Amino acid sequence: MDITVVDHPLAASRLTIMRDERSNNSAFRAALADLGAMLIYEASRGLEVEHFSCSTPVGQADGVRLAQPPIIVPIIRAGLGMIDPALSMIPDAQVGFIGLARDEETHEPVPYLEALPEDLSGQPVFLVDPMLATGGSLIHAIDLLTGRGADDITCICIVSAQAGVDKLEAHCPDVRLLTAAIDPGLNSDAYIVPGLGDAGDRLYGPRNIHL
Repeated sequence: MDITVVDHPLAASRLTIMRDERSNNSAFRAALADLGAMLIYEASRGLEVEHFSCSTPVGQADGVRLAQPPIIVPIIRAGLGMIDPALSMIPDAQVGFIGLARDEETHEPVPYLEALPEDLSGQPVFLVDPMLATGGSLIHAIDLLTGRGADDITCICIVSAQAGVDKLEAHCPDVRLLTAAIDPGLNSDAYIVPGLGDAGDRLYGPRNIHL
């Protein structure tokens, strides 16, 4: 599996804001917007481009555009915070949705929504979720995507746990992973340590519905 850890001072500074327990919802969202855009920028390096002639005010230039923009697929709920940063970088991208809740007792993903094109073969997919903890949700989402023919999947996560990275590599060796940090462990509740807490809660406030 191709793993990229984005090591950049600006990325590290935004990640620090997200980790800091003193950051309120507004500060957390702003930092996620900045860092999410940086990760999308890095993930897009390998996308195919096409060239065309572009007229400037004084002559002709070589124009470049994406040959096939990716479809952005957030894992709801926390992944919603990465849609706007992704579209700010790739405004002509499509957006799909996968809804997965976490069973707080088993820590396993519970699916409740799938809104994707029927055929994803040959279509670049950016699967976005701020947290890669146990790897269960991401692997479930990848299985849904490959079931629709997806064969070019890049997972983009703000923070990843080493255990989740290892599980992803064992089960999905052909996907790519791009992240801002790989943290060493998980606690007894399967939260990443040191991590940044519950990304969904810090984006939108505590959930009122428990499975």
